[in-house]
Amino acid sequence: MRKGAWLGAMMMAAGFCQTAPAWAQLSGDKLKVGVLTDQSSIYSDIAGKGSIVAAKLAIEDFGKTVLGRPVELVVANHQAKVDIGSGLAREMFTRDGVDVIVDISHSAVSLAVQEVARDANKLVMHVGSAHADLYGSACSPNGVLWLYDTYTLANGMSRALIKEGGDTWFFVTADYAFGHSMQAQMTRIVGELGGKVLGSVRHPINSSDFSSYLLQAQASGAKVIGLANVAGDTANSIKQAGEFGITQGGQKLAALIFYIQTAKAIGPQLGQGLQFLTGYYWDRDAASRTFAKRFQAEMGGAMPSQIQAGTYSATLHYLRSVAAAGTDDAGAVMKAMRASPVDDFFAEGAVLRADGRLMKDLFLAEMKKPSEVKGPWDLLTIVRRLPAAEIIRPIDQGGCAMAQR
Repeated sequence: MRKGAWLGAMMMAAGFCQTAPAWAQLSGDKLKVGVLTDQSSIYSDIAGKGSIVAAKLAIEDFGKTVLGRPVELVVANHQAKVDIGSGLAREMFTRDGVDVIVDISHSAVSLAVQEVARDANKLVMHVGSAHADLYGSACSPNGVLWLYDTYTLANGMSRALIKEGGDTWFFVTADYAFGHSMQAQMTRIVGELGGKVLGSVRHPINSSDFSSYLLQAQASGAKVIGLANVAGDTANSIKQAGEFGITQGGQKLAALIFYIQTAKAIGPQLGQGLQFLTGYYWDRDAASRTFAKRFQAEMGGAMPSQIQAGTYSATLHYLRSVAAAGTDDAGAVMKAMRASPVDDFFAEGAVLRADGRLMKDLFLAEMKKPSEVKGPWDLLTIVRRLPAAEIIRPIDQGGCAMAQR
């Protein structure tokens, strides 16, 4: 964020705090921000402790108080389990007095917590969760989606790679709901843009041997091999694609959900040429590098994922909106969040729509060749910026009832 804009925002917040006794309305003696995340399962590296640190940095940057009262961070581990996540959310709202829950990074848990927040009349800000229903048929006046979703990823990736010449595709797809949905959306959009899907193959989740699937993809001659899978399956697909020399032969790998932590785990030798969409890269600009350096100091040298950077952004915008509203009342804060564009390194000028979707741009990133890498986290090149208006589902197509009022 520009230094002047940051100082102006902080001065404005300070002004609210100075006048708070006359009109501020907080429900308790503290404002409580909850980070509900996965600290022990498959999402712990890309969210987990890093999301907690990111929220802590946002609270520190805001000044640790709002409307004259301290801001407290409350943390819980949903373990990537829906029943545990929804139960913890209920406890955070009712027992702990949490005003907002941030992060989650698990779509099924997010859908459950969205209903808990609605019932409690508290707010939830989904960052790493990707289910498009969160701002569609399951939308809520108490929920916002801050980063990506399945529609946006499919639309953005298809458009970006076809623009780069990738007009023929083959999909290696995980055989469950996410994989099926992602492949279906990608197939539709590729066709609409004049591209062609040459074939696909499905694999069980948690597969260890992708050789037969990748050989079929290689034999298809498709310019782009779309990996409609996640986590370890994506990493194993990429590693084995490297063994077959797929990218060296001129085919592109496209990971439909991917993170810098996975990029570091597979390394540039195997990952070179891999393309994916991201909402944040630590070396994109000066403001991104400034945040990354502070985060790195708290995390033993690790760089922030797009989820962790997004958690910082969501937390900071919430605090600014409480100050602007003069209250922690959910409806008033949500109105304030929509009234002011986001102003930070993560989502410069992004606005929050009536259906709860943050209109945030994404970036097409590509993993560097080994010869281009200059440090342990110098792994990506930003190829192009994808404007939110071009890739996020139009508000009238999502089925969000409250957005049509």
